[in-house]
Amino acid sequence: MLVADESHAKYAQEIVDEIYVSSLERGTGIAKRTPEYIISKMVAGKAVIALTDDDKFAGFSYIESWEGKQYVANSGLIIAHPYRGMGLAMRVKQRIFTLSRTRYPKAKIFSITTGAAVMKMNYELGFRPVPFSELTKDPEFWKGCEGCRHFPILAEKNYKMCICTGLLYDPDEHITVHGVEINKSL
Repeated sequence: MLVADESHAKYAQEIVDEIYVSSLERGTGIAKRTPEYIISKMVAGKAVIALTDDDKFAGFSYIESWEGKQYVANSGLIIAHPYRGMGLAMRVKQRIFTLSRTRYPKAKIFSITTGAAVMKMNYELGFRPVPFSELTKDPEFWKGCEGCRHFPILAEKNYKMCICTGLLYDPDEHITVHGVEINKSL
């Protein structure tokens, strides 16, 4: 599991294709991304990539910050078909979460998804489901949803609800005791 860089740009089209095929298979909405967008995340050190020992693409995710770095989105989690069902998604998710916490330690981290597996992974990392009103208000973030087939629902509801579930990790709700993170609300 590596923080991606410009040397991984050769995987961008494969990542975009895998995201698209996966959305078709699930029948869910997903924001479309271009290879150039994926490469920009790699070059900026805001992506994680999993490669096999023989350098085949296995998994990917990226981060983006919003509202002056007050919010960070964990996005684009994808596992290549041959490597699904092996626990790789959780490893990629943990690594992108760690990268987010390292780069933006005071930021609220969020994710929006329709997938039960991603919801479960986020919950295990300390995220909680929230209404969209607790996520970033930055209109640039919501523009990223325009490629999703469910975007008309989001727009019709004034960006307050959609098919996706919003999940939020607020560092102010957690403390660390002897290296173990604890949710203050428990």
